[in-house]
Amino acid sequence: MHPVSKAEAVSAVQRSGPAALTRRGKGGMRRAEALAGMLCVAPWALGFLLFTGGPMLFSLVLSFTRWNLLSPPKWVGLSNFQTLFVKDPLVWHSLLVTTLYAVLAVPLAVALGLLLAVLLNQRIRFLSFFRMLFYLPSVVSGVPVALLWSWIFSPNVGLLDGLLGLVGIRGPAWLFDPHTVIIAFVIMSLWGVGGSMVIYLASLQGIPPHLLEAATIDGASAWRRLVHITVPLLTPIIFFNLVTGIIGALQMFVPAYVMTQGGPNNASLMFMLYLFENAFQYFRMGYASALAWVLFLYVAVLTFLLFRFSGRWVYYEGMLKSDN
Repeated sequence: MHPVSKAEAVSAVQRSGPAALTRRGKGGMRRAEALAGMLCVAPWALGFLLFTGGPMLFSLVLSFTRWNLLSPPKWVGLSNFQTLFVKDPLVWHSLLVTTLYAVLAVPLAVALGLLLAVLLNQRIRFLSFFRMLFYLPSVVSGVPVALLWSWIFSPNVGLLDGLLGLVGIRGPAWLFDPHTVIIAFVIMSLWGVGGSMVIYLASLQGIPPHLLEAATIDGASAWRRLVHITVPLLTPIIFFNLVTGIIGALQMFVPAYVMTQGGPNNASLMFMLYLFENAFQYFRMGYASALAWVLFLYVAVLTFLLFRFSGRWVYYEGMLKSDN
């Protein structure tokens, strides 16, 4: 081998020194960034494991047991699911009632929210006041709203029947009639439509004005501009409100619990209310956990189907139809 002189060795070190230091510095920066990222994610990850992921796994295990909170859980295998699917008609009844409510309430909420957003996107006086007026009810929710609507739907002394009486119409017994109780809940659900209205308003502000101006110059009416430009550009937001609305409607609980307790004759027995009764009235925690997982799978399947067929009608600006 050719011997390396001291001068050559020093020269080689000098040439490789900056590159080595640069690589070492970049590696240190990457490790520091990774550590900072993990520290930032750690609170969320810890909270997810403690309050979401952990309880979900625990409920999955409980669904295969019989547990009444007083004695240790007893492993029963698929017995809870066998009872659920074969022996308990109230499961399918409550699922049907909940689905009917979602089918009626969600499309109405999506359409009304879009209509209000279009109307409140015009240049009119007191626009901010009207936006606040329609949005404010969505801030109030839960038990106070259920109590308020219990009075509104109250027969004879309720506000709604009183208004109908002014025009000579005898109002129905909204919450006490099996044929009208779901309709009453649907009407009540429109109380919070201001939340989706705000999302639509924000999206309307992002529609390029030159598209509407070009359509106006070409002679398109306001209706045609709405149908052929505004609505197609809002389809991603409509899809978002549709998905979140369905998920929320299938978990409807507070109004049914506070206003009707599932009556009359189980006509308003929502799935979440039936789950709650099994868990905290009958203390059938294993069976209630099985019900929870059935609802989870039902929501997951519906959400998957919505995403699966969304490409046929949801338009993303700049995307070719063949890419959907």
